[in-house]
Amino acid sequence: MADLGHDPGTLGVWAARTAGAVAGAGVSLVYLLPKSGHEAASRFLTGVACGMIFGGPAGLWLMARLGISGELPEPETLLAGSAAASLSAWWVLGALSRLAERYGRRRE
Repeated sequence: MADLGHDPGTLGVWAARTAGAVAGAGVSLVYLLPKSGHEAASRFLTGVACGMIFGGPAGLWLMARLGISGELPEPETLLAGSAAASLSAWWVLGALSRLAERYGRRRE
């Protein structure tokens, strides 16, 4: 299993994490165009933040699900995980928002 580097200050780890997060956020904007500049900025920043935070675990999960754990270099695992987490962040938040709206209403 990949350990994604023991030193969190490694430049390659941060570069892969940042590149994946930015790429995933960019693809999410292109895939479904935002209605306004405000929406574009909030979607992009949400994607980048989620990619930076959840990139490592997402990369390890993806590699395990695909059955290729340990076959890719650690930066590539982190890059793929960051991109996947960033790309899916807005979709997951949208689904949670709709669920909260539907089931979170007070009954009178």
